[in-house]
Amino acid sequence: MAKDYYDILGVGKDASKKEVKKAYKNLAKKYHPDLNKEPGAAEKFKEINEAASVLADDKKRAKYDQFGSAESSFSPGFDFNKFDFSDFGFNRFDFGSIFDDLFGGGFSFGGSRRQRRGSDLMLKTEITLKEAATGVKKEVELPRMETCPDCSGSGAYSQSDIKTCDNCKGRGMASVTRRTPFGVISTTTACRKCNGQGKTIERVCEKCGGKGKIKKTVTLKVDIPAGIENNSSLRLQGEGQAGDRGAQAGNLYVVVKIKPHKVFERVGDDLYIEVPISFTQTVFGAKITVPTIDGEAELKIPKKTQTDTVFRMKGKGIPNLRGRGRGNQLVKVVVQTPKKLNKKQKELLKEFAKESGEDATPNKSFFEKLKDAF
Repeated sequence: MAKDYYDILGVGKDASKKEVKKAYKNLAKKYHPDLNKEPGAAEKFKEINEAASVLADDKKRAKYDQFGSAESSFSPGFDFNKFDFSDFGFNRFDFGSIFDDLFGGGFSFGGSRRQRRGSDLMLKTEITLKEAATGVKKEVELPRMETCPDCSGSGAYSQSDIKTCDNCKGRGMASVTRRTPFGVISTTTACRKCNGQGKTIERVCEKCGGKGKIKKTVTLKVDIPAGIENNSSLRLQGEGQAGDRGAQAGNLYVVVKIKPHKVFERVGDDLYIEVPISFTQTVFGAKITVPTIDGEAELKIPKKTQTDTVFRMKGKGIPNLRGRGRGNQLVKVVVQTPKKLNKKQKELLKEFAKESGEDATPNKSFFEKLKDAF
């Protein structure tokens, strides 16, 4: 049974060349064997190429529409390498721009040779709340793969040991031929001998063993900005793993953890703190010294302040990460009850209670008083 090329590309029989082009691009990205390692992906990619080569050609498409096949167009020995992919907007052997758009530069194509970008790395570092408020430069140790200094990432003992692959003739792609009801069809995949590099190495570098990379632990300085929040990540471009054969290195992501503070609690750019004050300070008012993230500061307590009152100290919080000023410090005052009283203090408090109409030495329990009140 003849294949339904329209169904393979997912387009209607009235699809324009532009629609065929768009459908092919999308499917080529999805099923290209260099990117999709799932079983059947390579076969699907070949079907997509086969369908596109017919539907993109007016004569072949007309014959296919008329007879349900394009057999005369697929004469024995037909070579996909001769198919003109320039109509689709990219070179037959250069999928780099498409893959970069899709994967953010995960692959780079130098001519026909495929090079893989280095993978990203992540590590964590811990700072104090004070450091989060002021900003800090931290040194971190990072084990990673780096470009071999002896071979500059080529993997070869010398430049003369790098040879053009005799299987793909330096293209990095090799033809695979298969017989179909329409004739012999040749499709193109990454060359297995050179792994798509287009080059082979006769004598490998002694330092890296031909890998082009060596493992090394480096010390990096991370500039942590003032106002950073807990679990934020910083990206250090190009500080990840080295790429293949001199390709772009990956990035390093540093996750910043902020240690809990013994005194302050942070909420956004604001800081919260509880400060104890005495009964007399609440009655008569006072000026007290309170800690801030920058040191000590004076806070005025008005007369008759009640316990759990919250005061705002403007601009004493954490700097905003985006430069929008600074947060506040919120101070909750808590009246402390004296734990030890001498005889004179007790007598004075009893006198105070008497003058206030209170019973300083009640004999009834709380629940008895509650019952009497109702």
